Order: sequence, then C-alpha cells, then structure tokens
Amino acid sequence: MKIIFGIIISLLFITNAEASEKIEVTLSKCVDGDTAWFILDGEEIKTRFLAIDTPESTNEIEPFGKEASNYTCDLLTNANKIEIEYDENSDKLDKYDRHLVWVFVDDKLLQDLIIQQGLGQVDYIYGDYKYLTTLEASELIAKNNQVGMWQDTSYHTYYIIGGIVLIIIIIVCIFSKRIRKKVFRKAKSKAKKEIKKILN
Repeated sequence: MKIIFGIIISLLFITNAEASEKIEVTLSKCVDGDTAWFILDGEEIKTRFLAIDTPESTNEIEPFGKEASNYTCDLLTNANKIEIEYDENSDKLDKYDRHLVWVFVDDKLLQDLIIQQGLGQVDYIYGDYKYLTTLEASELIAKNNQVGMWQDTSYHTYYIIGGIVLIIIIIVCIFSKRIRKKVFRKAKSKAKKEIKKILN
C-alpha cells in the first residue's frame, strides 16, 4: 500500500513539474511589446505574454507603444536562448488562439524586464500566476521611480481626457433631450393659447 501511495505522489510531482517546465523555442516574428510568433517543435505559434499589457503600437499608437515594441523585439532578436513556460493556473490559449506564456530571454523573465523599464503594466490577471508577485514588485518600483510610461503625464491624461470627453457627450445628450422637451412644452402651451383666442 505504501509503495502504491509513493508511486502516485511521484507521478503527481512529475506531472506538476512538466506543466511548468521551460520549453526552448525559436523566434519567428516579433509583433509588438507583448506579442510574438515562435517556432515550437517545427510549428509556428502566436503567443501573448502572460500577465502584462504594453501600450499599443500596431493598429493604434499609444504613448510608449513604439518604445515597448522596440525593447521587446530587440531582446528577442538578440537573445542566444528563448524559452517559454505555460502557467498551470492559466488557460493555455486565449480566445484568439494565442498561447499564453511566460517568456524567458537568456534565462531572464521577459515580462519582468518590460515592467522594470516602465514599458508595460501588470494586467489580465485571472488566477494565481507563478511569477505574479515578481511582476507586481517590479511595477511598484517602476511607478515609484517614475520610469518609462509612469514618468509621462501624457500616458495618464490620455485616458483621463478620454473619460472627460465621454462624460461631456453624455451630459450634452441628457441636456439636449431636456431642451427639446422644454421647447416642445412651450410650443404646445403657446398653441393652446392661440386656439383659445380663436375660439373666444
């Protein structure tokens, strides 16, 4: 009985180790700050870097988007070794069929390097991910030291201005509706008075 129990424990340990092991890949194409194509076992796969979000630099250009893209692509292009790791507390694929992975360049966690440079933020957290604490600590340091996008007020105002514009649009819609009602009531009241005059 003890032998069987020991075998089961060993198998569980091996399974967990395999679930989070690093797999060496080759860069096929770098897309932007948090997306790249790799070749894994002869197959090209699109990956989304787990637990971070970098400013846009493809369809839409956001502040520090180009810097984030250039930084990531430089590291991946010049790396001697690239490895990916799936997180057992995350889905393997997202809704766009991109592989959700941790990425390592020359044994350094790429997500953490990006966060340290202030070129991305911790985001899209749906579980207790393996390196989350590391990323959160690096983000706090980057914010406190006002590194990268955390030093530029335009990055923050970019979203604040968008919010203000949205509020103004809502207010205009509400008030324009009230104004129309008020004008309609006045016109209706005036019409009633004119009809009374005619009848009298």
